[in-house]
Amino acid sequence: MGFLDNIHSLKTFICAFHPIIVIETVEEERVEALLREVVKDLHMPLFEWTVNLGLAPTPGTKYAPRTNDYARPGANKPIAFENTADPLDVLKYMGQIERNGIFWLKDFAPHLEDPKVIREVRELAEIYGVVNSAMVLTGESITLPKAIAHDAVYFELTLPDGDELYQTLSEVMRELKVRHKLAITLQGEELNQFVHALSGMTLKQARQAIAYAALIDGELNGADILKVIHRKAQILREESLLELFPVEENTAKLGGFVGLKQWLKRSQVGFSTAAKRVNLPAPKGILIVGVQGCGKSLAAKTIAREWQLPLLKLDAGRLYNKFVGESEKNFRQAIKLAESMAPAVLWIDEIEKSFGNPSGEGDGGLSLRLFGSFLTWLQEKSQEVFVVATANDLLQLPPELLRKGRFDEIFFVDLPNAQERAAIFSIHLARHRQNVQDFDLRILVTAAAGYSGAEIEQAIIAGLYQALYAQTPLTTDALVAQMKSTVPLSVSRREDVEKLRAIASERFVSAR
Repeated sequence: MGFLDNIHSLKTFICAFHPIIVIETVEEERVEALLREVVKDLHMPLFEWTVNLGLAPTPGTKYAPRTNDYARPGANKPIAFENTADPLDVLKYMGQIERNGIFWLKDFAPHLEDPKVIREVRELAEIYGVVNSAMVLTGESITLPKAIAHDAVYFELTLPDGDELYQTLSEVMRELKVRHKLAITLQGEELNQFVHALSGMTLKQARQAIAYAALIDGELNGADILKVIHRKAQILREESLLELFPVEENTAKLGGFVGLKQWLKRSQVGFSTAAKRVNLPAPKGILIVGVQGCGKSLAAKTIAREWQLPLLKLDAGRLYNKFVGESEKNFRQAIKLAESMAPAVLWIDEIEKSFGNPSGEGDGGLSLRLFGSFLTWLQEKSQEVFVVATANDLLQLPPELLRKGRFDEIFFVDLPNAQERAAIFSIHLARHRQNVQDFDLRILVTAAAGYSGAEIEQAIIAGLYQALYAQTPLTTDALVAQMKSTVPLSVSRREDVEKLRAIASERFVSAR
C-alpha cells in the first residue's frame, strides 16, 4: 500500500464516522504528511496536542473558525490554546470547539488509565460520531481500555513504499551534494537497487542510513548499497523478530537434495513476468520436515541464494511476550516487515516451537490465535514472500498445517545417502582449507553411515582440533576415529527416526 492508498483509507475511516482512529507508529513525520493531505481533501481543520505544549492548530492547514482566531497571522509556530496541556482539560476544550475537525493526540495512550479521561473520551466519541470529527491517537504501542475500544478503529500505517523511499533518497542526495559537497555517482539501475536496499526501514532510518553510508567515505555510489543493507540488518536484529541474511553474503552450499533443487528450478518461474501475464500466483512456500542435523536450515539459506533473494529468519524464541496482545502485535509487525522487503524468503526455523500448541492450552489461547493468524496470512498473502518452514518433530505439528494446499509442497529430509555424505565431506573439508584429494572418501563415507550432515561436520571440526593440538595433519584415519567415538542420532534415537520415516514416506516428497 502506497502513500495515496494510505490517504484514501484514512479518509474512508473519517468519512465513515469513526470517532477514534489509532495509529501505532513512531513515524510522526509521515503521520503529519498523511493528515495534512486528508484534511486538505476534506476541507477540515487539523489540531495537534502534546502534553508539553497543549492543543494548537497545525501550521499551514486551512480552517474557518466561527469564534476564535486559532493562530496569529504569519506565525511560524502555532499558538497553543491556553490551559490545554492537561489531558482532561484538552478533552473538555475539544468539546467546546464549534465545528468539526481532526484532533491529533500524540502519545495520549498512557493518560487513558484515568477514569475521568476515559469518561471524557467516551462523551467526545458520541459527539464526533455524529458531526464527523475524529481523534487520531498515535504512539509506538497503544492498548485501549475496553470502555472505549468499541468506538475505535486501528489504522495500519504501512512502511514506506518505493516511491516514498526514492523521494527520500533524492532529497538526501541533494542535501549531501549542496551542504557537504559530496560526489554522487548513483545512476540507472543502481538507484533502483539502492531504493530496494532501503525497503523495510522508516523514512528516518532510511535518511540516516544513506547519510552515514555517504559521509563515512565522502561519496555515495553503488558500493554503498551493501552498507545500507548491513545497517538494515542491524536495525532488524535490534527492533524486530527478524534476522536478515543479505543476498550478497549468502554463500550456503547444499550437498545432495536433488528432489528439492529440481522443484526450486521449476517453481522459480512463478516470480517471472511471464507468470504475472497469465495471472499465475507466485509460490507460497514449502515445509521441510526431517531428521535433526540433516540440512533443513542450510536448505533455507540455499533457496534464498539460488533465487538471489534476501533471507529473513523469524526468531520464534522472541515471538511470545508476557504482555497481553504483544505477541500478536510482534507477529503482525514481523509479517509487515517481510512484506515491505518483498520479494524475499521468510525462514521459520523449527516451526513446531512457534505453532506447536494449536489447542492453546496453558497460554490462554495465545498459540491458537497466532497459529490462526499465520494460516490466514499464508493463504491470503499477495506479496512475494516465499515461506520456508522447517520442523524436527513432526508429531508436534498441528494437522491443519500439514493439509494439502497450505504449502506448495512438503519435503522430507532423511539421513544423507552415500553420494550425499561424500559431497558433505568434500564441502566441509574444503571450507576448513583441507585438500580433499588427501582423504579417502570411500572409507569416510562408509564410516559415516547413519550420520547426519551436522554430525559429519562436527567430526571434522573435532578432528582438526585434535590435529592442531598434536601438531599433525588431519588424516582419514583420524576422522574415522572421531566418527567411531560419537553415537549418531540415528542410533541414540532410533525409534523416533524410524517413526518419522514411516509417516513421511507415505505423505511427503523426498528432498533427496
